[in-house]
Amino acid sequence: MFSLRPSRIAHLIPSTRRGLARAAPRSVQSFIPVIDFTKFREATGEHERKLVADKIVSAFKESGFIYLTGHGIPSNTIQNTFAKSADFFHMSSQIKDRLAWEDPRSNRGYVKVGRERVTQSLDPTEIATLRAKAPDFKESMEIGRDWDSDWKNQWPQESDAPQFKQTMLNFYQTCHELHVHVMRAIALGLNLEESLFDAKIDKQCHNLRLLSYPPISTALLQGEGQARAGAHSDYGTLTLLFQDSVGGLEVKNPHSSTFIPATPIPETIVVNVGDLLARWSNDVLRSTLHRVVAPPAEKISDTESMTPARQSIAFFCNPNFDAEVACLPNCGKDVKYPPINAGEYIVGRLAVTYT
Repeated sequence: MFSLRPSRIAHLIPSTRRGLARAAPRSVQSFIPVIDFTKFREATGEHERKLVADKIVSAFKESGFIYLTGHGIPSNTIQNTFAKSADFFHMSSQIKDRLAWEDPRSNRGYVKVGRERVTQSLDPTEIATLRAKAPDFKESMEIGRDWDSDWKNQWPQESDAPQFKQTMLNFYQTCHELHVHVMRAIALGLNLEESLFDAKIDKQCHNLRLLSYPPISTALLQGEGQARAGAHSDYGTLTLLFQDSVGGLEVKNPHSSTFIPATPIPETIVVNVGDLLARWSNDVLRSTLHRVVAPPAEKISDTESMTPARQSIAFFCNPNFDAEVACLPNCGKDVKYPPINAGEYIVGRLAVTYT
């Protein structure tokens, strides 16, 4: 359905790369503001919604990242999803490997440690070299819309992972609904019709990614270019990131080019702009480089230390795969990018990321 040749997408990545929870240091909160979404969700009039929308768009113009509080997803829902995710990764490799990720057009299934190497490169040879030299020390489970007629999710047997499937399907829908509201806020903050994006995201072509970063010897993380997940930007419209308390996420400040630790803040979701939304907005909104590094290690002997395990859940929000992404009104007269098919772009990026 889509061409996977990297040469076709090399020019498509937005050029702007500017630029999460205990209370974050003041310097972090000034760069990545905490925004209460309650008034947008519950407001009866447009004026209140517009005030929140303007804050979100302002932050996305500056850093591309926000902490979202008042998002409406109950804490017990998030905690239960984390618990079911942990149960999945605790299963044997033999069971998980039967669910292995196979195809970038599907982007579904289990990805074992070292198989993915996130990077800004689009050169398969360069990525293969990076993967061999400094693989990402994480494993993941990728889940898409479950009613897709062409691509099926890879579910474990109910006896192996009780309630896993239903928990993830419910969470997928919950995240999609939040995505719709945040995209409405973005449209309003750009002084566009609030429902502008509705018909371009209603097919739910998203990716729910469960992530597990196993404990690892610090010696293995000291090589050149090594990280739990290398510096990269995300591909779609928005990412909703749910963190545990361990930390490790860092966001690149576009003004100083330094990476700022994005300290987990309880009861918040980290939301950031992806490449397609940056492109849609003609780089008015920033898709910002970020990475996952090792948190402080725990000494286990006189010569050896271990970094602790980390869990996170990322919901990668995408436009409909048949949607055309072209410069929005109110986003500049000099258009930087030609129109692009959303599905072709995302599948092409995935095709060079995995082995």
